[in-house]
Amino acid sequence: MSDTIKLDESWRAPLAEQFAAPHMQGLKNFLQAEKAAGKRIFPKGNEYFRALDLTPLDQVKVVILGQDPYHGEGQAHGLCFSVQPGVRTPPSLVNIYKEMESDLGILRARHGFLEHWAKQGVLLLNSVLTVEMSRAASHQGKGWELFTDAIVRLVAQKEEPVVFLLWGAHAQRKASFVDQSRHLVIKSAHPSPLSAHNGFLGSRPFSKANAFLEANGRGAIDWALPELDVVQPDLSL
Repeated sequence: MSDTIKLDESWRAPLAEQFAAPHMQGLKNFLQAEKAAGKRIFPKGNEYFRALDLTPLDQVKVVILGQDPYHGEGQAHGLCFSVQPGVRTPPSLVNIYKEMESDLGILRARHGFLEHWAKQGVLLLNSVLTVEMSRAASHQGKGWELFTDAIVRLVAQKEEPVVFLLWGAHAQRKASFVDQSRHLVIKSAHPSPLSAHNGFLGSRPFSKANAFLEANGRGAIDWALPELDVVQPDLSL
């Protein structure tokens, strides 16, 4: 798998053992069999590692952890919580925008495309990097979790301080080992409509993250998303 994947070179050597590990070979075989059976897998193969391609290891400032990709047509493109241009903003991301507006005064974007964050050092990492169309969580337990655990450990080992935004119990378990004496760990409920009012809304994660980054000489994230030429069909947030 490592010979043909697209990801920034800063990750390639640190993850070499992972790519050579039996669980990754097993995952490759699983994905090939699923495709051979005619199943549609999201995101596209060249976007499985999009988060690692856009955010080099040495430039990671913030980590946001999701669970698995969106399973609807045209949504997933390799970044957690993000959707492709022209796709309706998902409910969890709507709540993220609401909190960002309350926290920083940033007007809500009319799209859900988050590459602007990724290019500034926000690692938008799902725990599982693929999914079958219309079957949420269908690729859990196939090997991706071991691989993404290794990614989180690599970031946690960085000398430079990093902010971990851990929304929901799943993300908090996945990064439970992060050294909080060196990194900033911000925990809250998940932004899903089912839980956002239980501690996500009002948690002010964006201003806290920027204050920490600036205090440690790493530079704030510009959370405001630029407008796109392609506008999503439904603009109501």
